[in-house]
Amino acid sequence: MHISICKRIKIIILLVVLVGSKGVFAQINRETLVSRHNVVVKNIDSLASLSVGNGRFAFTVDATGLQSFPDRYAKGVPLGTQSQWGWGSFKNEADYKITEAYRYYNQYGRKIPYTVQLNETPRTKEASNYFRQNVHRLQLGNIGFDLIKKDGKAAGVNDIQNINQMLNLWTGEIKSSFTLEGIPVEVITVGHQDVDLISASVSSPLIAAGRLKVSIRYPYPTGEWADVGNNWASAEKHQSTILNHTANSGLIKREVDSATYFTAISWSGKAQLTEKQLHYFTITPDKNLKGFSFSCLFSEHKAPANIPSFVLTQSNSKFKWKAFWQSGAAVDFSGSTDKRAFELERRIILSEYLTKIQCSGDFPPQETGLTYNSWFGKPHLEMHWWHGVHFALWGRPELLTRSTDWYFKVADQAKNIAKVQGFEGVRWQKMTDNKGNESPSSIGAMLIWQQPHFITFAELEYRAKKDKKVIEKYKDLVFKTADFMASFAHFNKEKGRYVLGPGLIPAQERFKAETTFNPTYELAYWEWGLKTAQEWRIRLGMERNKKWDEVMAKLSPLPVQNGVYLAAESAPDSYTNPEYKTDHPSVLGTYGMLPETSLLDKVTMQKTFDLVWKDWSWNDTWGWDFPMTAMTATRLGMPEKAIDALLMNVQTNTYLVNGHNYQDERLRIYLPGNGGLLTAVALMCAGWDGNNQINPGFPKNGTWKVKWEGFERMM
Repeated sequence: MHISICKRIKIIILLVVLVGSKGVFAQINRETLVSRHNVVVKNIDSLASLSVGNGRFAFTVDATGLQSFPDRYAKGVPLGTQSQWGWGSFKNEADYKITEAYRYYNQYGRKIPYTVQLNETPRTKEASNYFRQNVHRLQLGNIGFDLIKKDGKAAGVNDIQNINQMLNLWTGEIKSSFTLEGIPVEVITVGHQDVDLISASVSSPLIAAGRLKVSIRYPYPTGEWADVGNNWASAEKHQSTILNHTANSGLIKREVDSATYFTAISWSGKAQLTEKQLHYFTITPDKNLKGFSFSCLFSEHKAPANIPSFVLTQSNSKFKWKAFWQSGAAVDFSGSTDKRAFELERRIILSEYLTKIQCSGDFPPQETGLTYNSWFGKPHLEMHWWHGVHFALWGRPELLTRSTDWYFKVADQAKNIAKVQGFEGVRWQKMTDNKGNESPSSIGAMLIWQQPHFITFAELEYRAKKDKKVIEKYKDLVFKTADFMASFAHFNKEKGRYVLGPGLIPAQERFKAETTFNPTYELAYWEWGLKTAQEWRIRLGMERNKKWDEVMAKLSPLPVQNGVYLAAESAPDSYTNPEYKTDHPSVLGTYGMLPETSLLDKVTMQKTFDLVWKDWSWNDTWGWDFPMTAMTATRLGMPEKAIDALLMNVQTNTYLVNGHNYQDERLRIYLPGNGGLLTAVALMCAGWDGNNQINPGFPKNGTWKVKWEGFERMM
């Protein structure tokens, strides 16, 4: 009996150690895990385009391995070429001022300006629209094949036959083969992991026949909400000029409105670079060549004379991708009998790949990454949580650090927003650009849930490194972020408590700014953010901030009615008004995205979850709503519901063959969904502070076999 008890105690201790460990249950064969989800494409499918990239630059190809048919893919996953530095503006001929987009709201007894979409006069409407569309992210250029049929006519998309294309996730290579009139073409496409360069190797008898050329075409910006890189009109509005041309290289200068950039090209063997028409160039390989390779480097400045060849780029891609996959966390569901396990594993692996190439740059990404423009190519800072938190939880915090450090660059603009509005500290932007300019948005300007994100990012880095240097690095911005939060909370003398709003829109964007106050998720996030900022002061040996303590002590409670949390205190009809049961069920983020706070009652949250699960209009949601729901279910001890949420059969929870999270005809890709999935899985595997259960987000009915290593706990 004594031995049995000792053994039990040892087992319990071992399990506790395992739950808190980074490398837990098994050494996973990562190459096998990753490679079983290589993407295979067998036909022309506009939603199955594939990408290479490095987080700062991405290049998306069709079934030919290049961007040969951009118009055919325009309404699918477009064939984009985008970088983190490629921005431009149309000329401000009417001399619009951003203040012309100000609308003044009555808030806390003051008139406070917010940058919104004004339609009150033609002038204010045009000014608002100008600053929404400028600056805009550029489509840098289209690199494809000019393929010629026997009769001399250009080959069309239907002439491409016998397609066999594969994205090798382990190496970052796309291998494509197809035939034109029975003649084979083989292509390997790779992206350099350190510079904004793509390279391809081509072999085909079509070269000797003079029927295969590489085309380089430059579109003009659409100036519209979306830009998929196929606007061939307005040729007179931009310039594309060959600056120099040698036997094995060429340099093209681009001048597009306010932007200037360059395309450096090099190739193996003899070839001729010529201008076919305005903004349309071709590289014609010598007919004596059986194979041909080339590289294209996009840059803000003139490139060096020698750019990486295909061989060097391929080697770089293989080395860096292997290093990526061998770093950080991994999870393996092999051996599971739940039929959904393989699909979930596929989504995870492809989401790792996509967020690495689309979201790991030096700036917060846009929701469609580096593929095509949505919202004019601008990032939304409330989405930065979904784009970036998973990097830290998956043991790759350096990929989050890159974009977290961007906040230093835009802090002056954030400070000015707070100052103009009469608040303290820094008020972080919502819809912005690389330089931190705020864009007019009738919803975005009123959001506040992006505000504590910076504290989240800084805390995640500190948890990852356990180094006081992290606190010294970020402390000033953490404190200024908290200063705004404390000053934004308004003390209501009649109620004797601090309130948030009116004058805000919650994460669930269904409520009017003029009347909304005390949204549940934002209240909890406010308390967590102020508490965490105080902990930073304590770690530094500083005195507590009295104002922050006062706001936390007197902050409004989470609003409850009939035993469940409301979306906001101002919305007693949260679950009876059909409109309020659509969009993000952000009330669940109160205990899912966030840890347990002193404001939370778990019984109430359980009842809230049950009601939302039963009555929400799930067909009117977004891609990150499903992982958010899964995180709440996990924290509440409902792993079956967590899996059901992650794999709910709803259109906005669709994951295409290439791994992209499809929303609708407008948003064919949606990277917050991919990032959210990875965040949820990290929580479901490694748990959170105070959790002692192994794999808390996975059912214990024997149908799930979960092996993982390298995860960090969530807060």
